[in-house]
Amino acid sequence: MGEINIKKHGHITIISINRYNVRNAVGYKTSKMLGNAFLDFNMDAEQHIAIITGENGIFSAGADLNDAKAMSQEVLGENGPMGFTRMKIVKPVIAAISGYCVAGGLEMALAADIRIADSDSMIGFLERRFGVPLIDGGTQRLPLIIGIGRALDMILTGKLVSADEAKSIGLVNYVTEHGKSLDKAMEIAKLMDSYPAVTMLNDRLALLEGLSRPLCEGLRIEAEYGKKTIDSGIVEDGAQKFIAGNGRHGKIDKL
Repeated sequence: MGEINIKKHGHITIISINRYNVRNAVGYKTSKMLGNAFLDFNMDAEQHIAIITGENGIFSAGADLNDAKAMSQEVLGENGPMGFTRMKIVKPVIAAISGYCVAGGLEMALAADIRIADSDSMIGFLERRFGVPLIDGGTQRLPLIIGIGRALDMILTGKLVSADEAKSIGLVNYVTEHGKSLDKAMEIAKLMDSYPAVTMLNDRLALLEGLSRPLCEGLRIEAEYGKKTIDSGIVEDGAQKFIAGNGRHGKIDKL
């Protein structure tokens, strides 16, 4: 058991922060390990979906302020002080949140595509109290997810929000019973992994690359990724499965 634990279940990689003595805060060494873990995930063709979480009932308290001097060296770094928040991750990431998800911990969760929180989780930018800036994507990702007004409220006041409030404003997608967020993340990851990967990955990249672009440019990006999907042959395969009777009568998997 190290500062970062990595487990692989089929095509799903679980990356867990394991620094219980500092509430899973991320120090310089930990950040490098996180960056390497996501780089390996990015490059491993056998791994399709990643889940980031924290051990022992805590997601992360953010940056380890005991290591602030070393962490500050990465403020302008390519991958961000937390190790991966500026990295282009080409496959889906799910954040399974438990306990405190605050400061840089929240910024890590915002870098995920889907967020799932235990019912007793607490979420917010507590670093506001100490003058520590948001430098791992918080000022850019949060307003895209919950809107400018709500984002400014959280960023300027540093208030904590409950899991239920986070769901009501779109900050988290699912709320589970205590201790069940990772189970739910695995359920969703397995469902996603059951779908044709080429289409899912290209649709995801079309969305992300089209953000904040003019509509005409976003539509062009969508069309280019759509053409790549069609050229892969996956659509023809799917059409034949439908003709054969698969997926008819509106039968779909439910979450």
